[in-house]
Amino acid sequence: MSTPTRTTVRTTGVALRAMLVLTLVLGVGYTLLVTGIGQLTLPWQANGSPVQDGSGDTVGSALIGQSFTDADGNALPQYFQPRPSAAGDGYDAGASSGSNLGPENTDLIAAIEERRTAIAEREGVAPLEVPADAVTASGSGLDPHISPAYALLQVPRVAEARGLDEAAVREVVEAHVQQRDLGYLGEPRVNVLELNLALDALSR
Repeated sequence: MSTPTRTTVRTTGVALRAMLVLTLVLGVGYTLLVTGIGQLTLPWQANGSPVQDGSGDTVGSALIGQSFTDADGNALPQYFQPRPSAAGDGYDAGASSGSNLGPENTDLIAAIEERRTAIAEREGVAPLEVPADAVTASGSGLDPHISPAYALLQVPRVAEARGLDEAAVREVVEAHVQQRDLGYLGEPRVNVLELNLALDALSR
């Protein structure tokens, strides 16, 4: 075997052994290590932040919004409604995205005005009282939160549909307001799924 050929074989062997070692260390070992650390230290987050109902059944994730509508897509009056979603057919975790329409896009403006009118009619308020997050989708299209203002706007409807006192429903909303992270990051918000589950528990 000539020297160039011998060098090529040796180099190829070194490359293959290096690839095998790195695959085992980084592809298998590192993955198992990180997974193990996640399961030991933050199991709830590592498993997708699942949310259970009163029966212990997993009904969603604290990180991904979902719709509360009937088979025809109409809002269920006894539940707080999330903000609009542009992800697939709505809150599709496999199609995370916003509308990608600019603020002066005529289609976006028309959609916002249509939503504003529909929500104002549904909640029995003037269109100008409808908060911005009620008519616009988040950048991911999966945001599980709404603003406290939008949650409080829905209190009268939800209370009437459930036969509850408005003050009791408002108290549940206020108890579920999450403040800014570290006191200054983000905005106060309400997780819609967790709020609706709390109301289900209150109505039993």
